[in-house]
Amino acid sequence: MARYEDLPYRTCVGVMLINTKGLVFIGRRAGGIEHVDDSHVWQMPQGGVDPGEDTWDAAKRELYEETSVRSVERLGEVPDWLIYDIPRTVAGRAWKGRYRGQRQKWFAVRFTGKDSEINVEKPGGGGHKAEFVSWRWEPMKNLTGLIIPFKRPVYERVVKEFSALADE
Repeated sequence: MARYEDLPYRTCVGVMLINTKGLVFIGRRAGGIEHVDDSHVWQMPQGGVDPGEDTWDAAKRELYEETSVRSVERLGEVPDWLIYDIPRTVAGRAWKGRYRGQRQKWFAVRFTGKDSEINVEKPGGGGHKAEFVSWRWEPMKNLTGLIIPFKRPVYERVVKEFSALADE
């Protein structure tokens, strides 16, 4: 097994889904070995980029696969790749021990549909495993306190980049 320091980062995308009131979608994770307590189990949709896939296309695909949402308009993109490391204590078990963390491209999108479009129990038309067990709209300023601590610097940057999009 490779040393932690030598492991690569998994290429991913993240999506901040903002409703017309300026609130952000967050989902309560269905589980995962990286979650160490019940107060930091909320996150925005995110997921891997397939080989050769455009990051914007990956963001739309991941959003649909996790929430069933397709009714969006693109608002912005964080210009940099944002990186986080997972704790060494779970690195060997997460992603089959192949990665030390993620490098993410983040997008902000406006949700133009109705809440009834959101389905986290049978996302993507029922063809995808549920990532979330529940969801809610949350003020953007609260996001960093709800995410697992090792992802907090990424969320701080995303909130800073997209804060002008919230109507708080």
